[in-house]
Amino acid sequence: MNKKAYLQIPFAWLFSIIVGIFILSLAIYGVVKVIHTGEETIDAKTGKEIGILLNPLEMSFQSAQSSPLVLPVETRIYNKCNNNYGFGRQIIQISQKSFNKWTETDVDVGFSNKYIFSENPCEGKKFYVFSKPFEFPFKVADLIYLTSSSQNYCFVDGPENIEREISTLNQENFLTNSTENCPDSSIKICFDDSNCDVNVDYNPETFDSYSHGFVKKGSEEIKFKGDALMYAGIFADKEIYECQVERLMQRIEKLSLIYYDKSKLVSQKGCHSNLNLLGLNNAAGNSGGNLDSVIDIVEDIKEKNDLADCRLW
Repeated sequence: MNKKAYLQIPFAWLFSIIVGIFILSLAIYGVVKVIHTGEETIDAKTGKEIGILLNPLEMSFQSAQSSPLVLPVETRIYNKCNNNYGFGRQIIQISQKSFNKWTETDVDVGFSNKYIFSENPCEGKKFYVFSKPFEFPFKVADLIYLTSSSQNYCFVDGPENIEREISTLNQENFLTNSTENCPDSSIKICFDDSNCDVNVDYNPETFDSYSHGFVKKGSEEIKFKGDALMYAGIFADKEIYECQVERLMQRIEKLSLIYYDKSKLVSQKGCHSNLNLLGLNNAAGNSGGNLDSVIDIVEDIKEKNDLADCRLW
């Protein structure tokens, strides 16, 4: 018997096997592609929903308010900032856990009217967000601070107004304690030059919206003015902080022109404000994000507006 006969496979069968393997490969590739596309769609949708959920925090005149943000799965929120094009962009990128793996996406969701300060990335399933208005000298924007519920922050020996505000927020991951009573895993924030994870240096007796101080994290030092930016320095990476401050200066530049136009309308009715808003516009536009370069003009404008018979804001 010819042994070669045992090795012969009909061409029709061989062709069917090859076609079957090809079709199966295409099917597997298609399923993977669909899953990946679906993950990107979900991540982008989640990013937009987070932006929408933050809107109520920007619609209140309260000095500070907090709200929980609960997502269905473990999520990493990447905080990105772009200071180009007018007001710049607040960018959120989302990665979520799926089948015990983190999704990978390059889909960015951007907002021109939001200013989020956080670690990068901020990871968890439940998050807390609270906001404070930033006034310089008029209200510029509501600053939003994002933290994960799995990370505790222990405020040590804080000034009375800060401890009162932290307690009022009623966030489970915010504690006010002495250093000895802070949980080991918490981030310790001290106000008395102690050797903590974060040290806040300023004089609480003379501190107001325009007083400056420093937030120190290891070798990094972040300069701030007012408590709204103090919180921003505490919770945000330095790179994010500096980019967002530059965006805020861009917003001050634009808003100063709007108030200047308003001052001209008011003056037609015999009410002259005499505020150096064009000077503020020019200084903010050339500041490069440096708050010190505009502080004298800001303080002068605030003082005159507070004493004016017809306030612009």
